[in-house]
Amino acid sequence: MKSTITLSTLLLFLSVTFLSCAQKNPYDNDDFQIKQVNVTHNTDLDLTVWEINVKGLAGNTTPTPAGQMDGAPVLGYVFPTSLKPTDVGFSATEGIVALALTSHPDFDDTPLWDENNDNTFDNDGIIWHPHWVVLTEDKRVAGGLAVKQFKKDDKTVVLPPTNPGMPMYMDSPGYHVKTKNNIIKVMVPDYRINNQTNFSYDGVAALMKVNTSNMELPMLGVYHVYSVASGDLSLPYKVK
Repeated sequence: MKSTITLSTLLLFLSVTFLSCAQKNPYDNDDFQIKQVNVTHNTDLDLTVWEINVKGLAGNTTPTPAGQMDGAPVLGYVFPTSLKPTDVGFSATEGIVALALTSHPDFDDTPLWDENNDNTFDNDGIIWHPHWVVLTEDKRVAGGLAVKQFKKDDKTVVLPPTNPGMPMYMDSPGYHVKTKNNIIKVMVPDYRINNQTNFSYDGVAALMKVNTSNMELPMLGVYHVYSVASGDLSLPYKVK
C-alpha cells in the first residue's frame, strides 16, 4: 500500500507540474513534443524496444554547455515505469523506476562506455545514452522531481555494477540508443530487467540540472517538463 500511495502522489504532482513548467525556454521546441511512446517485446531476440516519437527531430536538440558540473543542463527523454528498483539491479526502495535517455555536454557519467568510439571514455556525455534512475517527489525544484539520493556511507544501498559512482539511485547500463528522424529508441535485453515484459509506462521530455554547490537542492533535479505522452502521467501504456 505504501508504494501505491507514493506512486499516486507523484503522478498527481507531476500532472500539475507539467502544466506549470511547459513554458518557453531554449529547449521548448518540437524536438521535445511527444506524439507517441511504445515499448515492444521482441520474442525472437528476448529484448524490448523502447521508442519515443516526437513532432520534431528526436535527439536533434542537445544542451548548451554550462562550462562546469554545477548547474550543468541535462536533457532527457524519459520512460517512467511500474518496474521495481530490484528489477533493474537496485536494492529495494520507494520511488518510480524510469529509463532516461539523456544528453549533457559538461560531463560524462558512462565510464564503461565509449559512445562516440574515439577510444576515449570520458568525453561523450553529449551523445544520447541511457540511465536507470529512481525518481522521487522533490518540491525544491520547479519540475517537482529528483533522482533519489543516499548517504555515501550507507552500506545497505545496492547499485548495479555499471553505476557511475554517484550517491544516487542511478545506473549507466550501456544499452544502444538510436535516433532517426522523429524517433529515439533504445534496446533493452530481457535479462537486464528481470525478464519483466508486462509492465506499465509513460513518456516524458524534460530538462534536468546538476547541483554540486547547494545542499538545499537535489544533486539532479527536474526543472522543466516539456511534454507527457499520456497528458496526465497515469502510466497507461503496456508492453506490446
